[in-house]
Amino acid sequence: MLNFYEGVRDDPSYNKLEIGDLLFAEYTCGLSDGKLGLWTHSDYLVHVVSGRKTWHTADGTWEAKPGETLFFKKGVAIVEQHFEVDFCLLIFFIPDDFVRSTVREIAGSLAATPAGTAVIQSAVRVDSDVALSAFFQSMRTYLAGKEKPSELLVRLKLKELIVGILTSGRNPALAAYFRRVGEGTLPSVAETMETHFRFNLSLEEYARLCHRSLSSFKRDFQNHFQEAPGKWLLRKRLDHAAALLRASKLNVTEIAFESGFEDVSHFSRVFKERFHLPPLSYRRAGPSGE
Repeated sequence: MLNFYEGVRDDPSYNKLEIGDLLFAEYTCGLSDGKLGLWTHSDYLVHVVSGRKTWHTADGTWEAKPGETLFFKKGVAIVEQHFEVDFCLLIFFIPDDFVRSTVREIAGSLAATPAGTAVIQSAVRVDSDVALSAFFQSMRTYLAGKEKPSELLVRLKLKELIVGILTSGRNPALAAYFRRVGEGTLPSVAETMETHFRFNLSLEEYARLCHRSLSSFKRDFQNHFQEAPGKWLLRKRLDHAAALLRASKLNVTEIAFESGFEDVSHFSRVFKERFHLPPLSYRRAGPSGE
């Protein structure tokens, strides 16, 4: 599975701005594959200029068409490319530290978060306004220019974007999420793992999703789940596979991949060790076969 941030940063085909910890890019070429698994340790905003693209996350499917904008929390998505028209996408990675400093700078001017504001799970649609449209237009101009803007200007433009979302009232869920990041709260290990256990990431990658070192991640994981990460992941993935065998029409290979296993023979072996039946026999046995 590709680290989206690092893939954009290292791919010379992207027209991009990389200044310090900030990374913005314009993506104008199609994927060679119809679907691609991506994960990133950074939140990001995408704005579709032309064409369309679909993101499949742990809790939903998000399609964006020209003029539409989506915000994705750090995590995993299966991205589906549609090839009927040329595609152009603006990508803005938004580091937690930048959000935190911006929120703290204007904290005294922010109204209280309205009661009942929705909580962002993995993504949210962003309601555009004149300021947001102007931001996209100006950043596209900077990305296309031969001379790159100064670091100060780029940081001011991103700060303008965040302040606009925090104060306009048009995107309350995203504003509330930015304020949570501004409080300095690390991503929840429990929330991150419950959301992403069925994606085939390494422990090091899960640790980066949680913004922790590997040793801190393992310690916090053990404190919450009272179990080692590897053992917990195997149990959760097998339980998920068992539920799919009973409730879906997916074949064994599809279920293995949907549950976080890359090797089908390994999946079949550990499934039989856990449930005392091979996957297909378990499906045929029904609820009484457990």
